[in-house]
Amino acid sequence: MESYLTPDHYDLVTPDGAITKIKGLDKRRKLATIAIVDISAAFVGYDLDPKSVTFNLKSTLAQLGINARCLSYAYDRPHGRAEAQIELFAFGHIGEAMLDLITEGAYIGKLFAADERRKVRDPDYLTRLFGRADRKGRPLLSLGNLEGSGELILEKQQGRTVAFLSVRDGVMSYDTTVYGFLPTLAKALKKNMPHTRQLLHLHQRFESKIPRIMRENEILLVRTAPLHIRTVYARVVDDLLPQGFHHTSANVLQPDTYASGDIYEFYGNSNQVLDDVPLEFFTLEPHREHVFFSDRDQLIAALEDPKTLFNAFATAPGSKKDLAAVFVVKGTQMKELQGKDWIMREPLRYDFPGLASPSRQALVAEKYIEHQPSYPFLKAIEEGLITSQGILLSRHFPTPLLKRMLLNDHVERCLKRVYFQYPSCSHDGFFSHEDRAFLVDLSKFGIPVYWVDEISNQILQYVHKPENDSGLFVPLPLVDTFRKATIFGVYGSNLQEGNFEEELKELLSGVLAMRHEMNHPLLCKNTPLALVTGGGPGAMEVGNRVAKAVGVLSCANIVDFRSKEKSVVNEQRQNPHIEAKMTYRLDRLVERQAEFYLDFPIFLPGGIGMDFEYTLEEVRRKTGATPPNPALLFGDPDYWRRKVTSRFQLNRETGTIKGSEWVSNCFYCIQKASQGLAIYRSFFQGTLPIGKEGPIYLEGFKTHS
Repeated sequence: MESYLTPDHYDLVTPDGAITKIKGLDKRRKLATIAIVDISAAFVGYDLDPKSVTFNLKSTLAQLGINARCLSYAYDRPHGRAEAQIELFAFGHIGEAMLDLITEGAYIGKLFAADERRKVRDPDYLTRLFGRADRKGRPLLSLGNLEGSGELILEKQQGRTVAFLSVRDGVMSYDTTVYGFLPTLAKALKKNMPHTRQLLHLHQRFESKIPRIMRENEILLVRTAPLHIRTVYARVVDDLLPQGFHHTSANVLQPDTYASGDIYEFYGNSNQVLDDVPLEFFTLEPHREHVFFSDRDQLIAALEDPKTLFNAFATAPGSKKDLAAVFVVKGTQMKELQGKDWIMREPLRYDFPGLASPSRQALVAEKYIEHQPSYPFLKAIEEGLITSQGILLSRHFPTPLLKRMLLNDHVERCLKRVYFQYPSCSHDGFFSHEDRAFLVDLSKFGIPVYWVDEISNQILQYVHKPENDSGLFVPLPLVDTFRKATIFGVYGSNLQEGNFEEELKELLSGVLAMRHEMNHPLLCKNTPLALVTGGGPGAMEVGNRVAKAVGVLSCANIVDFRSKEKSVVNEQRQNPHIEAKMTYRLDRLVERQAEFYLDFPIFLPGGIGMDFEYTLEEVRRKTGATPPNPALLFGDPDYWRRKVTSRFQLNRETGTIKGSEWVSNCFYCIQKASQGLAIYRSFFQGTLPIGKEGPIYLEGFKTHS
């Protein structure tokens, strides 16, 4: 897969070939053997009918009056080599002089694979490029200027798109100084030096009064507006030229043509005036087409089908623990993925010395980054080898150490989505603190991230709640619901469900109905609701089950409570009623709790974890991190007195909560859903005495009568 991510590779052409043997046939003809080396394994011509592979002469030679005809060629595919027999012809005195100077060692041209499957069929493929530029501001396709030109006429003929380039009045001719340039050019050909065509232009002049008529044994040079090509190969269509006209074998314009594709070389015999030059087009490799993601209708449609994504990840080589990634730019590529298309790496351990040794830390970090399977794709985007916008499929969520690359300007413009299957190679389904911070950064830079989740068998999108700087992975149809939702939450024991399910169901159903009566920022007719739990069994499962049953988005912040050595924490299975989620490693338990960000907490009886959650909600209100919204305590008032009252009263007596006693008016003990609905109704109507100006309840909460 990495072979095509090299700067010198296009799969429809070989490198230039050099002459190994040459002999004269007469003053106008020579027979040359050329050797082509370092041919990419991906060269399309290997597998085409030989009639579809042509020899493309250097245009510098063609403009001087040289033409070439390929007599035969043969591949040495295992070694990436080819040998071709080429007959060279000279037209005119300049051509004859140049032919005489061509000797062994000169690089004179390459093979071009005219793959019928890659022909541009629909003119829309090209017209969508008008007015668009690459990242250096160069037009992707135009004749004359950025916006394209009325001189570029596109038609569909014989099942292909043909562009007709209007030819300007007059012809190109040469100053006599060109003869002095020819020996220098002959030496430059042996070095395979680029840009010789620009030097040749110094010896050319445009004569606007001479008619564009083809005379036998001469070369006719005509001029069009400057052509810019960055996204396709173009080839002159000989059979659409006027009778008697033929273009030289320098008839292919490469996708690095800008402002120089304006001179065309013809030979033959005709009295007809040439008015335009017909070109047909061949597409590049998909990753080099400069295609925008929004133009990839088939890819976008494929991404809307979860089965397609799960099937795509199933093609990744290796095991679940192996690192693997692939960059996808079109729908057919997505549906036809194979193991060989992925880049795979074995997971290796790296010893990071830390900031105590910053130089070594930087070196190890760089090695770690380069070992990631996503690295070659991101590097290719940075270097301009991948120009089409696309998506990254990565078996594991990309390491945050790739942040510098993923948020690079070039990558950020090219990478439209990230899909992964597992949050971590070493911690399975649980994200690290750095991962979650990275998710926030990707969201802020407009790079959507999707979890192809085997547990829910759904595609989950990371949705950022900007006001909280956190987010959850949410099923695609529910993304907008989560963004707009008012968040309720259930805290309670993971060991006991309790007997509050029916009351909780009635409570949430009542709040849903209440939306149509209220006009509060947190509750009105257009306000969706979400409910968050810890995602485990017991009271948490009750909360998620009820939420899903009544049509409230069911969410969870899930901690890795799998058994650890010397652990006294009960291992908690994830309950099956979760729709949206975020996961945490155990060392970030406190941070996870801080990221519930509930608008309206609901407490069911629980143990030490619930005690911590209760205290955190008190602290949130005391510090102003959360507005003084009501929290409901379901259960026997005596239970909550034993939980809360003694602590509240001791703190009050010792003066350690002086000025914060009012927090007690945010907590309401209820036994029935109707009581909770009455509290909510009063709050949303602005009549509930709550907050700093409200009363102090000596039990630490108010018992609803």
